[in-house]
Amino acid sequence: MVLAGLGLQRMTARVLATLLFTEQPSMTMSELGDVLHASAGSISGALKMLTSVGLAERVPAPASRRDHFRLRDDAWATLFTSQNATLAAMQSAAEAGIAATGEDSPAHRRLGQMRDFYAFLTDEIPALLDRWYQQRDT
Repeated sequence: MVLAGLGLQRMTARVLATLLFTEQPSMTMSELGDVLHASAGSISGALKMLTSVGLAERVPAPASRRDHFRLRDDAWATLFTSQNATLAAMQSAAEAGIAATGEDSPAHRRLGQMRDFYAFLTDEIPALLDRWYQQRDT
């Protein structure tokens, strides 16, 4: 409920919580659907979002043909790395918008700020994560 209250889609929040609390090393979409009493489509959409931001990952499971998913090791730090497709997509969208607008337009200026912000994050996050890993490992 906390995650959904912060804007995460409810099913995505439920799948994330299930992956956080499961005692299993990984779960299939079917298992997630059974636990959450949810459709395959809603589970698939939630997993797509969670994998795109680097929180969940698809993992091989011995003797199984089904896709298995788990919360990534160090998932929270991964949110801020190149594994997060959202950061790269936002920067790319800003670049495309800049190319499509005139240099004197307010949109061009706002898109430039957006691009510069995501470029700043991309440049600064590695050092921040290095500090996190040092602190975590002590």
